[in-house]
Amino acid sequence: MNISLNFVKKFVDLPEELTPAQIAFDLTMRTVEVEDVINTAEKFENIVVGEIKEVNAHPNADQLKCCIVDCGEDELKQIVCGGSNLYAGEKVVISKPGAYVYWHGNNELVLIKESKLRGEPSYGMICGASEVYMEGLFPPKDETEIVDLSDVDCYVGQNIAEVIGMDDIILEVDNKSLTNRPDLWGHYGVAREIAAIYELPLKPLPELNVEGLPEYKVTVHDPERCPRYTALEIENVYEKEAPLWMKALIINGGMRPINAIVDITNYVMMAVGQPEHAFDRNHVEGAHINVRTAKKDETLTLLDRSELELTEDDLVICDTVDPMGLAGIKGGIKDSILPETTAVVLEVADFTAAGIRRTEKRQNEKTDASMRYEKGVDTQRAEQGMALSMTLFKEIFPECEFVSYADVHDIPTERSVIDVTQAFLDQRLGKVIPEETIEGILTRLGFEVSFDGAVWHCIAPTWRSTGDVHVKDDVLGEIARLLSFESFEPTPLHVDFEHSVNQPQFSLQRRIKEYLAFRCGFYEIFTYPWVDEKYLKAAGTDFSKAVRLAEGPSPETSTLRTSLIPGQLESVEKNLRYFDSFSIFETAQCFEKGEYHPSNEIETLPIHKNLISGTITGKDAKTIFFQVKGVIENMASYCHCKELTFAQKEKPSWADSKVWLNVICDKEIAGSIGLISVSAMNEAGIKRTNVAAFELDYDKIPALPSRDNEFKHLPTYPLVQQDLSLIVDESMTWAQIKESIKFQVKDIWFVEEYRGEQIPEGKKSIMFSIKIGNDDSTMTSKQIEKKMAGIMKNLKTKCGAELRD
Repeated sequence: MNISLNFVKKFVDLPEELTPAQIAFDLTMRTVEVEDVINTAEKFENIVVGEIKEVNAHPNADQLKCCIVDCGEDELKQIVCGGSNLYAGEKVVISKPGAYVYWHGNNELVLIKESKLRGEPSYGMICGASEVYMEGLFPPKDETEIVDLSDVDCYVGQNIAEVIGMDDIILEVDNKSLTNRPDLWGHYGVAREIAAIYELPLKPLPELNVEGLPEYKVTVHDPERCPRYTALEIENVYEKEAPLWMKALIINGGMRPINAIVDITNYVMMAVGQPEHAFDRNHVEGAHINVRTAKKDETLTLLDRSELELTEDDLVICDTVDPMGLAGIKGGIKDSILPETTAVVLEVADFTAAGIRRTEKRQNEKTDASMRYEKGVDTQRAEQGMALSMTLFKEIFPECEFVSYADVHDIPTERSVIDVTQAFLDQRLGKVIPEETIEGILTRLGFEVSFDGAVWHCIAPTWRSTGDVHVKDDVLGEIARLLSFESFEPTPLHVDFEHSVNQPQFSLQRRIKEYLAFRCGFYEIFTYPWVDEKYLKAAGTDFSKAVRLAEGPSPETSTLRTSLIPGQLESVEKNLRYFDSFSIFETAQCFEKGEYHPSNEIETLPIHKNLISGTITGKDAKTIFFQVKGVIENMASYCHCKELTFAQKEKPSWADSKVWLNVICDKEIAGSIGLISVSAMNEAGIKRTNVAAFELDYDKIPALPSRDNEFKHLPTYPLVQQDLSLIVDESMTWAQIKESIKFQVKDIWFVEEYRGEQIPEGKKSIMFSIKIGNDDSTMTSKQIEKKMAGIMKNLKTKCGAELRD
C-alpha cells in the first residue's frame, strides 16, 4: 500500500522539522512496516513551467516549429518541437538539460541535452504528457499533443512537481503488516496513528447531514452479509475530469484517475478506507436497490460484455430486474458512468469479511474495495464515507442536489469492552507506566478509558472492534507500541541450569536432515500444509481421513495434507521445467481427522504426524530406486537410530504395484519406499522421467541413547575380503541372504544384482562382499578355506544358493 504524506497532511499538520525518514522509522517501530520512502519530486528535476513567446516555422522541416520560450532563466531559449497545439502565450512543460524523459514513446528514459534538430539549436524539450509521467493528469488526444498549462495556476520557472501535486513523499507499506488493521487501509487511519505517536491534533472529518431528505428505497435481504447499506441520490452531475489536486493524490495512492464521479469514490476509499460505488440513476430499474444472494444460474454482465456466472452464495446488488454488481467486489455494465450520465445513486455500504473472501476466491476477483472489506470494516465508517463524499460532490459539482437518502443499519458494529488490571500491565510491561501516560495513549488512539485505582475499563473504537482489539493483551500491545519498544530496557531472564537437557528425538531429526543434505546430496524444500487436490488425488489420498479448511486459500487448496508425498509430486512437477535429475526432501507435520491434545484436554486439534519424505528423480528407474533404498539402509548407521529393515506388508497408495517396500523398525511399519506409479505421475503431470520416493514417520524411529553405545576395537589382525557371486531363486531377497550368514562374518555388503542369458530362467545372480578374520591371529589359508566352506554350506541350506561359474 502507498501512503501519501500530502494526503496525510489533509488530516494532521506535521511539524516542519519532522522528516519523512523519521516518520517511516517511527511508523515501522510502532504501527506498520515501511519498506521504502519515495520522493515523487525527484523524477521532475529540471522539469519546469515555460511560456511560449513565439512560434516560428522550422527552415528545414515542415513538421517542426522553432519556439522561443521563457523558462524562467535570464534569457529566452529556442526549443524545436513537433507539437500539434503550440501557440504564443501558451504555458507548457519544459524539460531542461539534465532532465530525464521518455523520448517520443521510447520505453527507456533519455537524458535531455542542448542539441541541434535538423540544423536548428534546441535548448531542451517541450513535453507531452506521456513523456514526463503526466498521462494520468493530462490524458493526450494523440502523441503530438503537448501539455497545455494555460488554465493551471502556475508561474514560469516553477518546478512542475509543485504545479501538479507531485512534490510528495510516498511511504511504501508492507500489506502483510496491515492485515489486522482495517483502519489503516485509509489515509485518515494513518494520520490518526501519526497524530497519536507525535501527540498532534487530528482534524475532524465532515459531519453527515441528511436531515429532511426523502427516503430512497433499499431492501437488504441478508443483513448478516450486509450489516449496513446507505444510498444517496444525487442530481445535476455529469462526466468531467476531477481537479488536479485530487487526481495527483489518487495517482500517488496507487490508483488511476477516471472521471470526477468515479474519482470521488476512489478518493474517499483512499481517505477513510470505506469503499464506495456510484450507479447511473437511469440504470437502476424501479428506483429500488435490493441486496440479496444470487439466484440459481444467474449471471452478471461486466463492462467488457463478458458474463460472470454467479452462485447462490454470491451477494449481489440488484435493481428490480437483475444484478448490477457483485457486492463489495466489482460492478457490472449497468453501473457505468457514461457521458450522458446526469444523476447517480451513491452506494456506501458494509459487507462482512467472510462472505467477501468466499466470493473473491470462488470468482477469482480481487479489487481495491474487496481487499478492504475482507479485513473487516466497521459499519460506522459508512457515515464518514458518505459525509466526505457529500462535501466533495458539492465542491466539484456546486450545482448538484441531494435528492433522497437511505440508511439500512441492521447490525451495527459493537465496541469491544475490555477490563485490564494495573497489576497485569505492570507485570507484562516490566515497568510501571504513569496513569496519565496510559490514559493519554489510549485516548489518542480513540479508546474511552476510566480507572478506578486498580482496573482500567477500556472501550475500543468501532474501527478497532472488528476483530483487532478484543482481549486485554491487545490493550497491553497498544500501550507498549506507542511507548515504542526501544523504550523498554532489556532484562535478561534468570535461568538456573541444574543439569543438561538431552532430547534425543529432536537431535535425531536434526541428524537425519543433515545426513540427507550433506551426505546424500538432497535439497530441502518447504511447502504449504494445504495441497492442491490434483496432487492429493495423484498420491491416492484417503479424503475421508483428511482435514478440510472452512476458508482455505482457494477451493482447490482447502485440504490439509495427510502425507508429504503430494507436496513432493508438486515440487517434482515444477522442478522438471529446469532440471532433469534432482533429489529433494521435506520434514513437516501432516494432519488427519481425530483428536490431539498438545497441552491439555481443552485444547483439541486434529491428529498430528511428524513425517519426513524425499524423492530422487531421474531417467533410470532401477538406479534411483536402489539409491533411495541405500539412503534408508544406511540411515541408522549415520543418524544413530534403531536399525531399519525392509519387507513387503502394506503397499503405499502412491507406489508402483511391484517396486515398493515397507521400512520396518522395531517390528513396526515406520514408512515406505518405492517407485511412484505411472498413474500417479500422469495425474500429477510428471512426464518422461521416473521418481523414487520414501516417507518415514519420525515418531516410529527411536533414537539410540548414547549410554547404550558399545565400543568396538578396530581389528587387531587383518581381515580377509572375499567376493561371492551366487545364483538363487528369483524370490530370494538380499535381506534373507544377509541374515543367513551375518553371524559368520565381520562385515557384509551388497554389490549388485544381475539377470541375463547366462542365468537360468527363474533365477538371478547376487554379488556381495564379506570380511572374515580371527580375533587372536592372522587367518591361514586353511582357516580361510574352512570358513568359506561353512559359509557356503549355510547359504546352500538356508537360501538354496549355488556359486556362479
